[in-house]
Amino acid sequence: MLQYDNSAFHYFAISTLVFYLVPSWYSIITRVYTCFSLSDVEIGAEIRTQSEKKKALNLKKEFKGIAKLKTPGFIVNTCVTILLTIVFVLLLNSIKEHGEVISFDPYQILEIDQGSEVKAIKKAFRGLSLKWHPDKNKNNPAAEAKFMLINKAYEALTDPDANQKWKEFGNPDGKQSLEVSIGLPSYLLDPENRNLVLLTYLLIMVIIIPFCVYKYYATSSKFGEKDVMYDSYSWFHHTLNEHLTIKSLPEILCGSAEFRQRNMPQGAEKDEVTSLLNQVRHQMQKPKYNHPVCVKGNVLLHVFLTRKTDALSPKFTKDLNFMLRYSNSLIEAMISICHHEDWLQTAITCINFGQYLAQACWIKDSTLLQLPYFTEEEVKHVMSGKQSVKNLEKYLKQPNESKKGVADLTQEQKEDVFKCCELLPQLNIQTKVFVDDDEDDSVYEGDLCTVRVTLERINLADGSKASLVHAPKFPYPKQEAWWILLATKEGKIIHAKKESSSQKIVGHDIKFLAPRPGEYEFDLYVKSNAYLGLDHKQKVLLKTLDASDLPEYVVHPDDAELDDEPTLFEDMMNTNVEEDSDSDESEDEEVNVSQQKKLRLKQARKANASDSDDSDDDEAEEVYTEK
Repeated sequence: MLQYDNSAFHYFAISTLVFYLVPSWYSIITRVYTCFSLSDVEIGAEIRTQSEKKKALNLKKEFKGIAKLKTPGFIVNTCVTILLTIVFVLLLNSIKEHGEVISFDPYQILEIDQGSEVKAIKKAFRGLSLKWHPDKNKNNPAAEAKFMLINKAYEALTDPDANQKWKEFGNPDGKQSLEVSIGLPSYLLDPENRNLVLLTYLLIMVIIIPFCVYKYYATSSKFGEKDVMYDSYSWFHHTLNEHLTIKSLPEILCGSAEFRQRNMPQGAEKDEVTSLLNQVRHQMQKPKYNHPVCVKGNVLLHVFLTRKTDALSPKFTKDLNFMLRYSNSLIEAMISICHHEDWLQTAITCINFGQYLAQACWIKDSTLLQLPYFTEEEVKHVMSGKQSVKNLEKYLKQPNESKKGVADLTQEQKEDVFKCCELLPQLNIQTKVFVDDDEDDSVYEGDLCTVRVTLERINLADGSKASLVHAPKFPYPKQEAWWILLATKEGKIIHAKKESSSQKIVGHDIKFLAPRPGEYEFDLYVKSNAYLGLDHKQKVLLKTLDASDLPEYVVHPDDAELDDEPTLFEDMMNTNVEEDSDSDESEDEEVNVSQQKKLRLKQARKANASDSDDSDDDEAEEVYTEK
């Protein structure tokens, strides 16, 4: 008899919960452990100079300790996991109390003690049979099944034959070939729960599951490459062009779809935006888009670029940090669009904008402001006099004792400046043009040639790696990387990719088909993703020869013989053809033999006929002669 079984359902529910609880608890414990055990280096909060101290403290607050566990996703998952763990424990206790699944125990079914007398058995049977009789529980399959089970239990305890079978086979009906039960709770069969069960089923199948699927696809369908929203790509396609200036990029960046909901001014925020706008108006280009989202974001970015963030409220500080967190991926999306459209200068402008954001500097600022404790006054002092230095690259190459602008600093501050100079990258760039597996260095038309760009960080010790970017104003850690662009003199982009390796010596290969014969000059740009004034530009020369000048290729005799030999497929086909031809020849021979036999038979018949005619003529002649 097929019936619902509570114990089997408990086993099934426990097994199902394990698939969620085990990985969920592992994730929770791992996250809690990492939040309290991560080192400062792992979260990018290492204090290398005193100017990074404030940034490091903010990173520790955000990525370490209890603050990291306050995210909505983690809180919801933890609550659900705890709730399901309680259900798991209750189910486990229920299994311990109710024993095995579908074990036939007549004493338990009749709710009497083991070894009870016949009188107690009959009394329990009468009470339970009256309680679960189908006439008193109409349209209740569970009551009917219970009634039948009570009768079978009574039979197993009162009928000697049934009792013997129960003791021997565990069932009063004797040996059973197959016993099947449904691992679902029995209350599903209760007519009183019918509406609740149906409502729950409809709620799960018609509302909850479709809603979850909809939310997943609705969210995932909004994002494209680099986790940038498709609406942002559409916005960049609409606003970027080949004649764009860097002053336009803050307004374009803040119009990204990722910021539209968060940057919508609410209530009194409009007055704060107006106040901040008055402070940075002289640094801004005349706004082209007057949407409140663009205006607020544009103002916040200019406040950051002009280093006036102390004037921001806590709410606006969080909004600004939110924009800066996604700025790297959004700028990369801009560069990819420029690469696709062959806008070389716009791509370079986007890379430069990323440098300004990383160092919190703007167009008219000197590159020396990237050094700690350097203000406009110190910069003017460094750039004046006989030993003046106009940019950061030249300043880094000077020995520490010759560096200007540190005379008024304390010893600790001087050490910070010198430490920062050691952290800033100094590159040695070498290029080589070649064709893979060629015997010489000549490049012919149509060859797949390679331009190998070798970057060597000369200020790194052997075996060490580049550290994080020294950007005290940028609120998040940023890995040092280099954009490598190769373009023609006409401005057509051949290659534009970011090299993120932190090794001391990095090789970056650029592959393209060699053009028509002639001498070509390409522009190679190596630009930092985070530092101002450390970019490099140099020429790459390529000379391609006419492919007709190549010596004629002579095939080796052994190779020629191999070419004449049939392939395995041809051997198989020839074998089949030979077998077919042999069979055809044998058939033709059989036909010829049969035809010859027929011809000989006809000749024999003609000969017999002629012989019979001759004999008749002789006989007639003899008769005539006799007459």
